[in-house]
Amino acid sequence: QVQLVESGGGSVQAGGSLRLSCAASRLPGGNNCMGWFRQAPGKEREGVAVISRTSGTTYYTNSMKGRFTISQDTSKNTVDLQMDNLKPEDTAMYYCAAKTLCTAWYVSRYYNYWGQGTQVTVSA
Repeated sequence: QVQLVESGGGSVQAGGSLRLSCAASRLPGGNNCMGWFRQAPGKEREGVAVISRTSGTTYYTNSMKGRFTISQDTSKNTVDLQMDNLKPEDTAMYYCAAKTLCTAWYVSRYYNYWGQGTQVTVSA
């Protein structure tokens, strides 16, 4: 079956960095929009960043632009999220997701596939 497997989460202090990676396997063709959402306890799931695997176009939530960078490695079929200058409010479970087009990329219910998530904890 389709698998999106996240890795790279962990605990860091504020100002630190983490790099998340999402490895996709058996993803049906056409699911070219891949990226990251996050969900903190008691909050709704929110979009972080996605990338079009065909054009390389990237999309970010404004509050994360400049601190987070999404990229892809087509040879490994992975999508990575480099997170720098992390803040305590970045603490959340981070999920990889995939869908066909990046239209309305920030709407989580439009995504067809989800990973299990990886925890990111940022301490003050």
